[in-house]
Amino acid sequence: MPRPTHSPRIAALALAVATLFAPCAHAQQAASSTPTATASGLEVRQGPVTLRVVALTDDILRVTLAPGGAFPEDASWAVPHGVRAQRAQVTPTAHGFATRALRVELQDGRLVVSDMAGKIVSADAAPVSLDGHAFTLKKSMPQSEHYFGLGDKTGGMDRRGKTFVDWNTDAFGFTSSDDPIYKSIPFFIGVGGDGGSYGIFLDNTRRSWFDFGHRIDGVLAFGAPDGPIDYYLIHGPSTAEVVRRYTDLTGKAPLAPRWALGYQQSRYSYMTADETRQVAAKLRAEKIPTDVMWLDIDWQDRNRPFTANPKTFPDMPGLVRDLGKQGIKLVTITDLHVAAAPNQGYAPYDSGIKGDQFVKNPDGSTYVAPVWPGDSVFPDFTQASTRDWYGTLFADQVKMGIAGVWNDMNEPAIFGTPTKTMPLTTRHRIASDDFAKRTADHAEIHNVYGMQNTRATYDGLRKLAPNERAFVMTRASYAGGQRYSVTWTGDNSATWDHLKLSIQQLINLGLSGFSYGAADVSGFKGGPSPDLLTRWFEIGAFYPVFRDHSAKGTPRVEPWVDGPQHTAIRRRFVEERYKLMPYLYALAEQNARTGDPILRPVFYDYPDAIASSCDESWTFTLGRALLVSPPPSPESPQPYKTCLPAGGWYDYWTGLPAGRAQQQTAGVFQSATDATGEKHSREDVVDETPRLDHLPVYVRAGTILPRQAVVQSTAETPRGPLQLDVYPGPDCSGDIYLDDGHSMGYERGEFLRQPVRCTVTADGVTLDFGKREGSFKPWWKQVAVTVHGWQGKGTVRSGASASAVESQLNAKARTLRFTLDDDGSAASIAVRRN
Repeated sequence: MPRPTHSPRIAALALAVATLFAPCAHAQQAASSTPTATASGLEVRQGPVTLRVVALTDDILRVTLAPGGAFPEDASWAVPHGVRAQRAQVTPTAHGFATRALRVELQDGRLVVSDMAGKIVSADAAPVSLDGHAFTLKKSMPQSEHYFGLGDKTGGMDRRGKTFVDWNTDAFGFTSSDDPIYKSIPFFIGVGGDGGSYGIFLDNTRRSWFDFGHRIDGVLAFGAPDGPIDYYLIHGPSTAEVVRRYTDLTGKAPLAPRWALGYQQSRYSYMTADETRQVAAKLRAEKIPTDVMWLDIDWQDRNRPFTANPKTFPDMPGLVRDLGKQGIKLVTITDLHVAAAPNQGYAPYDSGIKGDQFVKNPDGSTYVAPVWPGDSVFPDFTQASTRDWYGTLFADQVKMGIAGVWNDMNEPAIFGTPTKTMPLTTRHRIASDDFAKRTADHAEIHNVYGMQNTRATYDGLRKLAPNERAFVMTRASYAGGQRYSVTWTGDNSATWDHLKLSIQQLINLGLSGFSYGAADVSGFKGGPSPDLLTRWFEIGAFYPVFRDHSAKGTPRVEPWVDGPQHTAIRRRFVEERYKLMPYLYALAEQNARTGDPILRPVFYDYPDAIASSCDESWTFTLGRALLVSPPPSPESPQPYKTCLPAGGWYDYWTGLPAGRAQQQTAGVFQSATDATGEKHSREDVVDETPRLDHLPVYVRAGTILPRQAVVQSTAETPRGPLQLDVYPGPDCSGDIYLDDGHSMGYERGEFLRQPVRCTVTADGVTLDFGKREGSFKPWWKQVAVTVHGWQGKGTVRSGASASAVESQLNAKARTLRFTLDDDGSAASIAVRRN
């Protein structure tokens, strides 16, 4: 949403970096003493600093430094106590210790971590440097290493050669290089030229900073002006293993309701209930599949949270019911600021004052500052009791049937101040988790304030509707915030540059634990050209969360605004997302179990792609199976090249083999070997020519892709059979997952999970349907299978009795199709060439 008209003030980053890298009066120079072995690591005194290294697991180390010998409080907003308490079995060595995966040594006072083959994972460039309460940690930075993570920061996908500051900032109008912006996730991943990876998470909530060889070539440095020197080193060796272990530390995102994966329509603002109904009716008339409509702050009475405008939205339960009849959910905004409205019957303020729930000034008075409602007060979310109280305020919304909550302005954003946030001297009372009860200043709490806001919202919704999955979206957060909310990249702009930036931001969010990421399709600020909006719809159809949103005073950006030709393209891509819903939902469930992002960089599953010869600055994969390759210069008609990782790929739209596989004559992929016998050990380059109605998408050879018929929302049962598209190749597999899409029943075994595998042989393909898990009954009665890349006639036989199954050959499309009755049992299907 728009902000006051003052220009945003970006921190003087160059000055900050210069100060942080200045010679420290108390820089640690003394040689280390002999390490002392502990039950799970080592401890050593290095001059005024004590260093402690603990192995939580064989692959996760916690490194804590104690200036003056006093270790920081063992508490964290990001890493739960039970996780921090884990310990691995270690073996002492002459200069340190070893786990089953790592060797940890002190060499001339420097911490050096290597794997069991002797390859260095991470090495200090120097001992810690201290300057009063400030500290700087420096690591060696190999020339071939690339850096990712830190959430949705700008500056391109690779962090190498850049400097960043963590300070949650209301960054309306941010450019593609502004920093800081909305979130602080002090976690990055180092990826070597050979694809080997590690991660570092600095668990410090203050204004931390990271320099990836910007100030000093070959030195990776990070630190903070105060707070604990406490970080985790996570060994891979793959990027996927690093991300999974990082989410083991900070938590997995809960499984979202299935409707959250559908198309979502928003604007700042739909001003009345009638306008909201009209837009919903138009979406249905235009047959644009839609699951959610969003209401921005104008749905409220005088912008006051936990109210509804009685004139423009007089019957919210009725509006919810009317939309629900069309299969559309309603999500509403609730900012965290509470209007300072004494003696006006405004319950959130009255109950909050009575319970002493608001943030304080240094003198103990309640902090008051202007935001959307005017003078406002701010819940003290670092108190568990305040979060509990705040959660109860959503009772009316839950009763109305509102499906989810949008937490905005929670950096926290304040109007009319140079910093755009609270004074650093504002006081927060900590009474939560395993923290000792105390009072903290805003400099310590600022970066976790938005995260604790979402925690209060999420926990409140779960208590009010304990059998429903809570859906919360946030703008600001901290590491571990994925436990409570999905997120979006904030107030972006309607430019080609921001369209490209959105992919880079979503990739890095996924690598930082936030798999459910969104960017405002169309751009929030300004207005997109018809071509830009159409291209954004095409790419947004593959976002984890797909929401069209725009600002007041900008052109409308609903799908139909630019005429029939653009509408048809946009509709087709929205429909394609719904066809892919079984695959998308299985990815969401996988993310809840493993932490694997839904949207990924290509090198996540294909490590060799880190050294791709193509411009892949915004190429990405959706799960492992689909590779999406937009033109790297989207505003240009210039032809470009797409690099497909080794192993073989198919064109998603035609179903035909792509690249070298197009010349294959054997009929199906028989192995990782092409028709000439050459092993697929290098990338496959495909020439692309941009055109507005097309977005190149490829399917990995070896994929079994579940799909369904188009529906107008996920509330509608798809017609016909479940579709399985089989793209033969090595490691041929897929998964079917289903539950009711909204309740917590899946935690009680009310789900369906079934692995499907295929084996490619010289004369065809064998499909094996594994045993189903769970008690949930599917909507389909049959499974329609399409085998791609097929040439020549074929026969299909089912089960041990080899019963014949009718099939249809399409020689032009190179497909063999057949339909199976689905009784839920394991089965083997033989597809053979005649």
